[in-house]
Amino acid sequence: MPQSIAPFEAIRISRRAHALKSEGRRILHMEFGQPSTGAPARAIEAAHTILDTEAMGYWESAPLKARISRHYRDTYGVDVTPDRIALTCGASPALVLALASAFRPGDRIALARPGYVAYRNTILALNMVPVEMPCGEDARYQLSAAALRALPEPPKGVILASPANPTGTILPFSELAEISALCRDLSATLISDEIYHGLSYGPKIHSILEVHPEAYVVNSFSKYFSMAGWRLGWLVSPEEAAARTAMFAGNLFLTAPSLAQHAGLAAMDARDELDGHVAVYARNRELLLAALPALGLERIAPPDGAFYIYADISRFTGDSLSFCLKLLEDTGVATAPGIDFDPIDGHHFMRFSFALSTPEIKEAIGLLTPWFAAQQRR
Repeated sequence: MPQSIAPFEAIRISRRAHALKSEGRRILHMEFGQPSTGAPARAIEAAHTILDTEAMGYWESAPLKARISRHYRDTYGVDVTPDRIALTCGASPALVLALASAFRPGDRIALARPGYVAYRNTILALNMVPVEMPCGEDARYQLSAAALRALPEPPKGVILASPANPTGTILPFSELAEISALCRDLSATLISDEIYHGLSYGPKIHSILEVHPEAYVVNSFSKYFSMAGWRLGWLVSPEEAAARTAMFAGNLFLTAPSLAQHAGLAAMDARDELDGHVAVYARNRELLLAALPALGLERIAPPDGAFYIYADISRFTGDSLSFCLKLLEDTGVATAPGIDFDPIDGHHFMRFSFALSTPEIKEAIGLLTPWFAAQQRR
């Protein structure tokens, strides 16, 4: 019997936002985790060259896999051979690939709540069982070895994310090491979503591969590399599982887009431009952290990285979806309801993405301030 999955409500809000925009309304998109900037100039230049000179077709870029391999050596000091890397149409297929090739229907997969909506729904769609562990304010809204250890039944797999979505929290190296050791003790396969690596505002980001080389690692060009629309990502598999992963990838997805692979290779050496985006996000983060308490949003998850702020709105509402829809209709500011990330407690939370330009963030604050003041008066 096919599993039923919950809708991704941020998509619903985004559709309404685009409908309002088509009516002439000014819309500020803070509902999705996607940069407002385009691909780096070097990537665009490479894409133009390929469009002018090649017909393209099904293809997996050996140079790109080699460059990603070098990235792991240079950034984390770990050896990932190119044959362990599968290129995918973004991080979402990489997650499907890891789950489908590593687990069987009925397997129990542990993950943090709140967490990215597609973790839970992809697990369900593949007829596996999500085991969501409540990770609240006292745990910095993050997965921990203690929470895993407390489960009544050991899971077959564990999904972790650092920086996390929707909170931006980063796991310290010591916690990664403890989770790694526990997963070995439990014989649990570990999947690490590292899509927000490169986006930190202080804490150092570590790859799980530094302590757990047998983990699966999901990553993408959508966030730090500012190439969400190009649909390009990758999956690192354990050495002994790489051939099986490649077999699944070829049958399920054929190849990633050829044009995106050429552009992605060029983007990996556009660090100056991309780090400039991170500097903008850091400024936007500061502005929001200064403004939100005055709006009545004093309780937020610590946004160590990524480009999100996850805020407690329980003083205003017990229905985050209706709250975000009303905010959109009244102000033109689109945000994400907490129920996407936490079906139990998310009715009392909302998520802001600050991957916009700084003038847009200032404009959003100017719209949010009187609106939230009116809600407090009520």
